[in-house]
Amino acid sequence: MIAVLEETGLLALAGMAATVMLANLLRAFTGFGFALAALPVFSLILSPTSSVSVIVLLTLAVSVQTFGSYRRDIPLGDMTGMIAASAIGTVGGSFLLLLISPDLFRLLIGGTVMTACVLLARYKPAPHRAGGMFGLSSGLSSGLLNGALAIPGPPVIIYSMAVYERARTARAFLLGFFLFSAAFATLSYGAEGFIGQRELLIAAVCYPAMLVGEKLGTFFFDRYGDASHRKVAICALFAVGLSVALAALL
Repeated sequence: MIAVLEETGLLALAGMAATVMLANLLRAFTGFGFALAALPVFSLILSPTSSVSVIVLLTLAVSVQTFGSYRRDIPLGDMTGMIAASAIGTVGGSFLLLLISPDLFRLLIGGTVMTACVLLARYKPAPHRAGGMFGLSSGLSSGLLNGALAIPGPPVIIYSMAVYERARTARAFLLGFFLFSAAFATLSYGAEGFIGQRELLIAAVCYPAMLVGEKLGTFFFDRYGDASHRKVAICALFAVGLSVALAALL
């Protein structure tokens, strides 16, 4: 165990732990954004498969441990069909890359997400649109993006911002949805052999920092969530769209 950690380096581990804390602060406040914030730093230290494996393990662990704090606010009736649609979409997502280049796809997605953010900033949520075809299409789109580019978040984040008026409901919906996404990804990465001793040890070392970020994010949400959750979430989502578009251009 010590040899594995020494191979990674104490300074690198400290940097990853600090990144985890700040990234999970964002996730605990908005319901999303952990991978967006953590992956660029992790990718400087670990291989791509190790990076995403550690991020998924951390997300799954903290989502399960804190499930009781947000489960009562999850709109389960809306989410069930979306999760099923997402699973179906994930299977077919890889075929999209046979029809369109990855960079063009990223550019289209990034532009669409940024445009949606501008509209959402001026749009009042409409609870009557929850579930139904809007929910199923959002879940399917999330799965397609997950299968094609490993970025399942934007469609369901847009959905939550467009439908749920209460900040607590929007946040719980996203936390619950990405709990299932992390579980599916963990099973998939485990079957592929991506998760080994090194990934498990790094996740264990970073997990205390994950919990600190969780406490801070939840504290700020409880104090400021009703007033600023929507603004912060839309800004974070815009950053997702911008990063995806820049990845395509650069």
